[in-house]
Amino acid sequence: MNYLDCTPLRSAKLAWRTKDDGTVEIDIEHKGFYNFIAQKFFKRPRISHIALDRYGSAVWENIDGNRTVADLADVMKERFPDETDRMTERVVTFTAMLKRNRMIVFDPLKK
Repeated sequence: MNYLDCTPLRSAKLAWRTKDDGTVEIDIEHKGFYNFIAQKFFKRPRISHIALDRYGSAVWENIDGNRTVADLADVMKERFPDETDRMTERVVTFTAMLKRNRMIVFDPLKK
């Protein structure tokens, strides 16, 4: 399977918003026993607010369950025409990081 043909979907468990400056902020809730201990004894927050940069925000906003990773790279090349030389590699790396952190999944019904 070609990674560029995969169709990402945002996790339905995540709350997110577009901030006034146009960037995206994603809320990650820390659950489970070890997180409870960290929150109780080490004053760790229950919810982390992950601020994406302008590139990450543009990718995140364009993940709609219809666009493939290749389509997202094309959108980014159009949005940032002066920075197209490594854009596909950047989008692949970013989506892989989102998947690894369970922020996205790949639609099993689409390639």
